[in-house]
Amino acid sequence: MESQFHQYLAVLLLFVLAVAATGGMIGLSVLLGKRGATNRAKHTPWECGMNPVGQGSPRLSVKFYLVAMLFILFDIEVVFLYPWAVVYRDMLAEAATRNLILLAMLSFLGILFVGYLYAVKKRAFDWKS
Repeated sequence: MESQFHQYLAVLLLFVLAVAATGGMIGLSVLLGKRGATNRAKHTPWECGMNPVGQGSPRLSVKFYLVAMLFILFDIEVVFLYPWAVVYRDMLAEAATRNLILLAMLSFLGILFVGYLYAVKKRAFDWKS
C-alpha cells in the first residue's frame, strides 16, 4: 500500500514546476527587458491610438452592482440544479429517498423564487433608474 506522500507526489511536482516556470519567466523578463528612457508622452493614456478626449468611463450606480450580484446568485442556482438532476436520476430506484430528494429541491427552488419575487417587487433589477 502506498503512503499518502506517494499519492500526492505528482501534485507537489506540478506545483514546484508551476512556481519555477512563473518565477523564471518573471526573472528573465526583468533581466532581459528593455528599460528605455521614459518621457511624459509614454505615460499618457491612449484610446485606440488617439489622444483621449474628455473623461474616462462614467461611474456606475450602486444598483448596477446589485443587479450583477443578483445575476450571480441566480446563476449559481443553475449550478446546483445539474448535480441534483444526476443524483435524482440515480435515486429514483430507491423508493425511500425518491420523494425526499424531490421535496428538498422543490423547497430550494421555492425559497429562491420567493427571493426573486422580492427583488422584482423592490425593483432591484432596474439599475438605470
